[in-house]
Amino acid sequence: MVDCNMGEFSIQISANLINRLAEDDEKLKKRTRKTKPRVPREPRQPETKVDQKQISDDSEKQKETTGTGWPVPPPLILPANQPQYPAIEELDAIRSVVKESENVVEKLRKQEENMVQEVTQKAKELHEKEFKIPEPKPMPCLVENNACMECYKENVNDLTKCAPLAQNFADCARRVRQLAKSTNK
Repeated sequence: MVDCNMGEFSIQISANLINRLAEDDEKLKKRTRKTKPRVPREPRQPETKVDQKQISDDSEKQKETTGTGWPVPPPLILPANQPQYPAIEELDAIRSVVKESENVVEKLRKQEENMVQEVTQKAKELHEKEFKIPEPKPMPCLVENNACMECYKENVNDLTKCAPLAQNFADCARRVRQLAKSTNK
């Protein structure tokens, strides 16, 4: 018996186990088996409780024969190969949905680009209209006003000399007001 101490636990390997491992290695060297293609089998029918008891008894016998080492695990039974059609169909369905989603996203991107161009164009138009300096309207009676102001500057001490020019300016202003009232009606 070989004793190995590994920190917190120890492993004991019996001479019987070493011999069995050596024999398995030699058997593998002596004969190599050709692998047979697996044929799907029908699933086993559930066995009765008596059979389950027999299986558990068999596993207990195996535990006894292995000695103090690890128990031999029961054989692993895998289900027969199931066709992969549903998985492939699901993948195809997912791929088609993804492709359709990508197409929708592309259409939305194009629509967004068009909308951005439209909004930018409208913003430019509004900006030009709003901030455009209006054409100055000619001031009515500008000539009469300037003549009256010149007269006032020249005749600061005697403003009565500017009375006819002031009267012309007042008449012009009256005419403009009357014209504005008539166009508003």
